[in-house]
Amino acid sequence: MSTTTDTQAASHRPAVPAGVRLHMFECGTLKCHVENIKMNQGLGEEYEVPVPWFLVEHPRGLVVLDGGNAAECAEDPRAHWGAICDVYWPEMTREQACVPALRAAGFDPADVRYVLQSHLHLDHTGALGAIHEFPNAEVIATHDEYEYAFAPDWFAAGGYIQKDYNKPGVPWSLLDASEDGYDVFGDGVIRCWRTPGHAPGHQSFEINLANSGTMLLTVDAAYTMDHWEEKALPGFLASTVDTVRSVRKLHRIARRTDATVVTGHDPDAWPKFKQSPEAYD
Repeated sequence: MSTTTDTQAASHRPAVPAGVRLHMFECGTLKCHVENIKMNQGLGEEYEVPVPWFLVEHPRGLVVLDGGNAAECAEDPRAHWGAICDVYWPEMTREQACVPALRAAGFDPADVRYVLQSHLHLDHTGALGAIHEFPNAEVIATHDEYEYAFAPDWFAAGGYIQKDYNKPGVPWSLLDASEDGYDVFGDGVIRCWRTPGHAPGHQSFEINLANSGTMLLTVDAAYTMDHWEEKALPGFLASTVDTVRSVRKLHRIARRTDATVVTGHDPDAWPKFKQSPEAYD
């Protein structure tokens, strides 16, 4: 996907500790319409997109990235999400929720050291909604997203389910603008890149692996490859200008690292990736 040579990319890649692996999980799907994902396209056409989340194994602890939908969506989505279900309907089983899926894959939630939040929209707060299951975890989000999630504008309010994150005892660690490219363990394995647009405080993740190279998790900075290739805007965004500039920023990171790009909700691209119990190392 880029002209970066393997040698050039390797020169940017850190020495990865033994045992680092990236696991990809699917927390069911969202039923919606094409225009909800690709602005002004396929009006009224039904569409179903995956809800991914991720786990990184690291010698210093496990890292959950987002966690998908809240477990409550498996039983009564409307009771948990409310009117937004008229636009995005979650299809999932209780077993696909973050904590049961972790345990089924052989991991102990008590071993999770960090929960990384790309942003705080409803299909990304599955781990936060069950934060009591992660007694040793610290939650990393951007300060901009944290502030916005507690007082969103009217057009975005339906996408934020405060009962998932507005609760006592959440161990927040908030990143400000000066911490762009934040290195979670200080060894270059996981970096957090500010990519506002879809949400004011959105961030994407660069994961460096010994054998698979760099995996760039755009999350909702680019829902699909159409967004990545600048063929469409996302169906929901807070800022068009920031959205476009964030995708271009991610392109620069991808070129520099020769990254494999993983978009946020692409029903065509997602099945091509290895999913748990398989993993990338």
